[in-house]
Amino acid sequence: MNVRKFIAATTRDALRKVKETLGPDAIILSNRAIPGGVEIMAVAARDMEMIVPIPEPEAAPRGNESPSAVSVEAKPVRVAPPQSPQRAAAQTAGQQAAQQPSRPLPPPAARPLPPLVARPLPPLDASRAARASAAKPEAEVVPVAVIDEIRQLRRIVEQQLAGFAWGESARAEPVKTEMLRQMLDAGFSPRFARELLADLPHDLDAGQALGWVKGGADRSLLTINSETDIVDRGGVYALVGPTGVGKTTTTAKLAARCVLRHGARKLALVTTDGYRIGAHEQLRIYGRILGVSVHLARDAEDLRTTLTDLQHKHMVLIDTMGMSQRDRLVSEQVAMFGDSKVKSLLLLSATSGGDTLDDVVRAYSGLHLAGCILTKVDEAAGLAASLDVIIRQRLRLFYVSNGQRVPEDLHLPNRTYLLHRAFKDLPETSPHRLDGVEPGLLMATSAAGMRSAGGQCG
Repeated sequence: MNVRKFIAATTRDALRKVKETLGPDAIILSNRAIPGGVEIMAVAARDMEMIVPIPEPEAAPRGNESPSAVSVEAKPVRVAPPQSPQRAAAQTAGQQAAQQPSRPLPPPAARPLPPLVARPLPPLDASRAARASAAKPEAEVVPVAVIDEIRQLRRIVEQQLAGFAWGESARAEPVKTEMLRQMLDAGFSPRFARELLADLPHDLDAGQALGWVKGGADRSLLTINSETDIVDRGGVYALVGPTGVGKTTTTAKLAARCVLRHGARKLALVTTDGYRIGAHEQLRIYGRILGVSVHLARDAEDLRTTLTDLQHKHMVLIDTMGMSQRDRLVSEQVAMFGDSKVKSLLLLSATSGGDTLDDVVRAYSGLHLAGCILTKVDEAAGLAASLDVIIRQRLRLFYVSNGQRVPEDLHLPNRTYLLHRAFKDLPETSPHRLDGVEPGLLMATSAAGMRSAGGQCG
């Protein structure tokens, strides 16, 4: 059997070559795609009959079928894979010698040749498909305990590397390392300290470096001055914030400053705290002392009506209800002031930690805050954490409150005093002072937390 190979750019061209070479009755053994075209293995029909005889077509149609409708259907045969011409010829000769035909073969011209029949590929058996799918490896599920152990190992490695890096940094840049330790001891966040010290010059001693760092923080701190005091400019301001930060007392302090400068007729007080029993009585007492009218607004519509009636006033101060920054009522309070032209001032307690203050700012960020007021400065051991949040959140500091006296204990921000309090170093005996490689470990922990938060958002 002489198996021929035909290669062409398209299947149509390959079949044309087969027909021209082997005749229209050639048998297609295989076809496959190759780079640049297709490959067809074919053999002449007369060579195929030498191995497997092809049945002759039926002589007459069955039933009422017309002769033209009768189709000649060849029985499927098992075709061996293509072999070399020499091996195929030897195998054919051996089979012919072993067989003794009962009748002589007719001459090649007299034998009818079957038409060229396209043989489709057999469908994939269901059992074979199941075995193939079972052979694919499934994704391995890692237990939670293993993941926790990997995280612990990673944390240990990071701490070890942080200790090495801190020791190397202390040897290479002792002044910068000391400034970083001092900022972390004071209460500044690792992120702010890292960003502020990024451009620290290398040729400064400890005193010059501290002055440079304070200057960088001073340039980043936004405040108002006597020329931009809101008491003189006037407007409608709402004092918002969590419970216990001194909103009502601060409202009374601002009201007293306004009355001293512009008179009681130029001021009006509004409270939205209608939830707690007797909550607005304290503000009414301050109003009677100052000779200022006090109004109660229970919802957004009531607030708009009240502000319309008070639009002739030089200044209107709104005292809001105190609530936790995680209370669902915060969103209702944000919605109450969201559509109005009220400017909101967020009160931040200097006694709170940095994470808590960041949480408060996020909760009230929907109010498009005009600025903030720092309260309880006299009760705080340090101001680094609160100034850190004010600088990072790009809030403008309007006032500083350092006591309960009305109106004496409300001041415009003194930047020199605030930065001096913020950068005040802890005493050697303080239990909160970082020692050894602890600043490096703190920086490594902060960097790992930032990476983890970035991975969860992505």
